[in-house]
Amino acid sequence: MDSEDIVSIVAVISIFVLCPIAIALARLLWRKASGSAVDAGANASLVSETARRLADMQTSLDALTLEIERIAENQRFVTKVMTERPPAGLPAGLPAGAPSKTAGKKNS
Repeated sequence: MDSEDIVSIVAVISIFVLCPIAIALARLLWRKASGSAVDAGANASLVSETARRLADMQTSLDALTLEIERIAENQRFVTKVMTERPPAGLPAGLPAGAPSKTAGKKNS
């Protein structure tokens, strides 16, 4: 027996013996991971619980969206009011960024 014969024997053993064993082991692991028929009732309750929780999350998300829209509307209103009237302490003729004459003086 030379080395070429040994290589061919190992190849035949690998293909016809070890491959079916590896496939059988993979199928066994696949079945264990996907669950069995006994777990079908547990899966159904898990699906219904997940659906209920998703519905609760959707309701909460809708309420949160409404509150965010209220905050945004309030911010738009305040910005509009602040731009329509001059800031307190400035004369009506000065722009908002201009310094007033009394800004640097101390009250004595």
